[in-house]
Amino acid sequence: MQVRVLFFGRLKEIVGFADDTAELSEGARVEDLFARYGNRFPELAQFRPSVAAAVNQEYAEWRAQLHNNDEVAFLPPVSGGEGSAADTSNAARDVCAIVRTPIRAHELAEQVKAPADGAIVVFDGIVRNHSRGRPTLYLIYEAYENMALAKMREICADMRRLYQIDRILMMHRLGRLEIGETSILIAVSSAHRAAAFDASRFAIDTFKRTVPIWKQEYFRDGAVWADGEFPVAQPILPESESK
Repeated sequence: MQVRVLFFGRLKEIVGFADDTAELSEGARVEDLFARYGNRFPELAQFRPSVAAAVNQEYAEWRAQLHNNDEVAFLPPVSGGEGSAADTSNAARDVCAIVRTPIRAHELAEQVKAPADGAIVVFDGIVRNHSRGRPTLYLIYEAYENMALAKMREICADMRRLYQIDRILMMHRLGRLEIGETSILIAVSSAHRAAAFDASRFAIDTFKRTVPIWKQEYFRDGAVWADGEFPVAQPILPESESK
């Protein structure tokens, strides 16, 4: 059988390509596929404890069995332009988007307002000028875009299940970002402020652990991929929901 294999972030740099096709025997598992590349690229094998796998854009167990024409992605821990991919679901009240042009936070936040809302909470994640004790020049973001959008929609659905909110906007930018530019914007409206605050915090915390987006930090003496949190398949529930 044949599967498509994708690599992202530092893993892509190790193997030297982003996309490959592998021929496997029937019954092969995710771990078998990774081991094959680990044999070819010993440095890749060293990352095995911190790598997550996705099959057909869903996080998968290492012993998951593969099938013909599956798409398998190997993902390092996620970090937390003209073209864009977006979803406007839930009667146009939710907007999830991945863009490559500057995010105009104030203008976009205004779009979340509605007459029934008493509050809007905005999380505006911006590029800072330092990291790891050194001055940062700029960042470059990349993503497993289709899966990233799917996970963003899942976060919106969980937010609606857990909190009494009205509208949601969730947007992340890819490509090169300069100091002070917005990388991620989350805006949530609700009739009462508590729900908007809680939903916004839930959204960014879950986003940073589940959405496959990575950043590369550039310094005067080189660049590094930022360490992120390990991806998890299930949403992070508030304490009141997890008991």
